[in-house]
Parts: sequence; C-alpha cells; structure tokens
Amino acid sequence: MVTSPAPDTRDAIVVGAGFAGLYAVHVLRDDLGLDVIAFDAAGDVGGTWYWNRYPGARVDIESVHYSYSFDDDLQQEWHWSERFCAQPEILRYLEHVAERFDLRRSIRFRTRITSLTWDDAASLWTATTDTGETHRARYVISGAGTLSVPKKPEFPGIEDFAGEVYATGNWPHEEVSFAGRRVGIIGVGSSGIQAISEIAKTAGQLTVLQRTPNYATPIGNHPTDPAQEAAEKAGYAAIRDASRNHFLGVPYSDVQPSALAVTPEERRRVFDDRWDRGGFRLFIDSFGDILFDRAANDTVAGYIRDRIHERVDDPAVADLLAPEGYPYGTKRPPLETDYYEAYNRPTVSLVDVRANPIDAVTPRGVRLADGTEHEFDVLVLATGFDACTGPLLAMGVTGRDGLRLADHWADGPRTYLGLMAAGFPNLFMITGPQSPSVLYNMPLAIEDHVDFTADALRHLRATGRDVVEPTAEAEDEWVAHTEELARATLLPDSPTSWYMGRNVPGKPRRVLVYLGGAPAYRAKCDEVVARGYEGFRLSAGSDHPADHPADDTADHTAARAVAQA
Repeated sequence: MVTSPAPDTRDAIVVGAGFAGLYAVHVLRDDLGLDVIAFDAAGDVGGTWYWNRYPGARVDIESVHYSYSFDDDLQQEWHWSERFCAQPEILRYLEHVAERFDLRRSIRFRTRITSLTWDDAASLWTATTDTGETHRARYVISGAGTLSVPKKPEFPGIEDFAGEVYATGNWPHEEVSFAGRRVGIIGVGSSGIQAISEIAKTAGQLTVLQRTPNYATPIGNHPTDPAQEAAEKAGYAAIRDASRNHFLGVPYSDVQPSALAVTPEERRRVFDDRWDRGGFRLFIDSFGDILFDRAANDTVAGYIRDRIHERVDDPAVADLLAPEGYPYGTKRPPLETDYYEAYNRPTVSLVDVRANPIDAVTPRGVRLADGTEHEFDVLVLATGFDACTGPLLAMGVTGRDGLRLADHWADGPRTYLGLMAAGFPNLFMITGPQSPSVLYNMPLAIEDHVDFTADALRHLRATGRDVVEPTAEAEDEWVAHTEELARATLLPDSPTSWYMGRNVPGKPRRVLVYLGGAPAYRAKCDEVVARGYEGFRLSAGSDHPADHPADDTADHTAARAVAQA
C-alpha cells in the first residue's frame, strides 16, 4: 500500500509572485520571521507583467510612482528610462527586486493552487496544487491579482480556427511577427488599444472588431529627463506622502471643483492642458465632479469625442470610435499613443460588432450575425479579464463549515475592507474586491494591504491569538457602504464596465472597487486598528472566534500598545 507523504506545514502560504506576492514574501519572511512558501503558475516572477507581453504593453501610472516605496535604497538605485515604462522594463524591475531581496528561494514556480480548504479543528489552511502536492499553513496571503484571469470568449469556435490565436493576457515569450499577415483583433479595452497601435505598424492588414468604443486619451510618454529624475529622487519621501494622500495614489494637485462652475472657455483651457500633459490628469486632475455629475461628465465626454474626430480622417470611422451612451471614467480610461491615427492607415479597418455581433470563429476567420465572414491568418483576443473576483474564485476556496467562497459570493463579492471575508479565517486578499485596488496606484495599495496584514499578525502574536476573521455584521456594513458610494457616482451608468462586473456574462452585478478614495480608505483602516481591530474576531487555535470578540478590553489595550510601538 502506497501512502501519501504528510503535507508540508508552514506559517504562511503566499499566492503569486508579482508586486503583491514579492512584497508579502519579503515582509512575512524577513520582517516577521515566518516560515513562508509562495506559489506562482508562471515560470518566474512578474505577475501580470510576466504574462502580458503583447505589443505595446505599458503601465498607465507614471513609472516614478508605479514602484515600491518600502526601501529607499531601492528607490534611489533604480532608473526608469521612460515616464510610462513598458512591460519589459517593469519585468526587469521585479526581477531585480526578487534578486536584491533573495525572494526566489521561497517561491515555487510553475505551480498553481487548485484548492484551498480551511481545517477548523487544526486552524490551518490546506492548499492543493496542480502538481498533486498538499501544503498546510496557518495563514494564506493571496497576491493573485485583480486582472489575472482572462475572460472566456463569448463566442464559439476558437478551437476551430486554422490560423494562430494569441491572447493579450497570456502572450508568447518569443516575438510574434505580423508582417504581411491578415490580423484580426477582438476588443478595444486598454490592452486592445495598446496592441492595435503597435500591430498596425507592421500588419499586412489589421481588422479591429469593436463592440464598445472607449474614451482613450493620450498617455504623454517621453524619455526620462535626468534633471527631473534627480529632483524626484531627492524628494521621494514627500512624493510618496503626497501620493498616499491622493485619491488615485499619484500626487496630482491641480483639480478644480466643478466643470459646471467655470466658463466654457476656462473649461476648454483646463481640458486642453490636461490632455496635453497626458496620463490620468484629464480623468482625475481636471474637475472634481466629472465622476459624480452627469452634466459635468457630458462636458468632458463631448470634449474627447471632438478630439477623436480631429485625429481620424474618415468621419464615419470617427463616429464609430467616439463613445456614446455611457459616461467617461465609468470604465478605466485607456491611455494611448497614436491609437486613433492607426485608423488613418490604409491597412487598418474597423468593424462594428455591436450592430452586427460576432456569431462564431470559423476555421478561416470570424463570422458575423449577418453571415459576413472576415478571413484572418492571425486572431488576437483582447477580450479582458474576470476582474477582482475571478483570481480568488479560481483557487477553489472552501472556508469554515464547508462554506465555498463561490457560494458566499454568489450574488457578488462580500468582504470587510476588501481584505477578508466572513467565514474564511486567516485568508488575506491583497487588493481584493471592494478595496481601492484598481482605482489606486497598485504598488502603494499592495504595500498598504500587506502592511495591514503584517500588523494584524503581530497583534495576534502579541495577544496570544492566531486566528482572525471579520464578523458577518462588519462585512454586511462594508458591502452596504461600498454600494452606497457607488450609487453616489456615475459608475452604475456604464452597461459594460468591469468595475461593476458587467463585462462577464452571468457575473453578479456588484461594485468591485471602493470609491471613497485611498485617503478615506487608509483612514478607515487606521480607525479599525485604533479601535482594537474593530469588526474582526480573534481566537487562539481551534477555539471558535465568537468566543473572543476583538473589541474586548484586552484587545483594545494590546492593539493600542502595538500601534503606538
């Protein structure tokens, strides 16, 4: 009789080796002294930047901000070559971080977690991998990401296509040539727009299959200016402080109160200035009411449509590319370089698949509802992701009393602080649903969540406990709060926004992000800690958490002592 080896037991399991996973390994292993093992399906570090190697892949937050802040030597030694760096450079940065802090020795690559099950008697999680191994740990820290599970195509026949199929979210490591080839691309979200701009330069013929046009605006990229870089490095502490106190996590400071409170001439001047400066300045640094007031939003939406018409030669094509029917900013605004000019090339054509939907992929190409067939040699899928909840649900999580996370979230995500869920003890969801996550600067959001997690583990240790779980009441209140914030914005007005789960057929419709802004969120987390981890229940070992509410006097005293220390 062959017996299976006993599961490997650690203090903590970390999921992922991107920005979140690397930082979590560093903090838990090197600062807290825990025995940590991490898993990633990729062949090396990088997370989303390991997989998303498609042409044009680039960050949409300025490089100087889209980086770790926890180590000043790291900040000073790293040089970014561009204002908005491309995928290869971000990957090199994360490889450098892994090497600098000796993180790879704690990571198992090419290993995917297929199930996570809580053992209430032992107060341990058991992780099963696709290699058949099992590992146990007291804590699980998920750095699986928010945009790491590609959305399944909504049309049949992909497997029948005789040509080559590439997905932007899982691009080959070797170079792909489009020279002289007939290329079709489905999707015009951020990834699709970046890819279209590059593929258009070399493809023999590029056909863009567009369902919903996007409000894409200029990224304003340029090589790093040495003088500016020196000034930023000299003042990095102040930059980080200002970033953490800004809604988006970048230190923009020119926003005006209302687009409706100024003259049309002044409004145009502001829009032109932010358009020319690039990045997210038009979205977040022009007028403070464009995400809350439809009339204010109409002014910027109309402005963007006018600018699109200025850049596209064919008025009919410009009409198709200019969004109508939903507010600007209710989908993540894509940033672009020469995207609209791509449609002025004789080798690029645009097909409206909202009016004439895709029926199926055939061996020769794509067939539309009216029977028209477009023939391709290469098909590129830029169809987006099952955002925020998809990566967590893909791990097959089962919590206390056999509760499946998929069942707990059957009507949409339910979390407390976007970090934990009731019934799932010791499972920390870094930048999870209902946290600022994708509406914040992700590296800083990740540091905030990992640091909160590490402080909670220190608090458990200081009070002789080792299990933490949010109460159902705290979770209910947080879900209601995030929903209330969403209703105060224009976000629910977008029929296809992945912020609301509306890009995936059958996915529950619930806001996936916290819309109160990063400063308000950080203040709430600080308040939770100051009040003795209010909303959490703590326990020792296998004791039921209800026996040890976190808001008792002892916990209040210990928490404040830890916070003051």
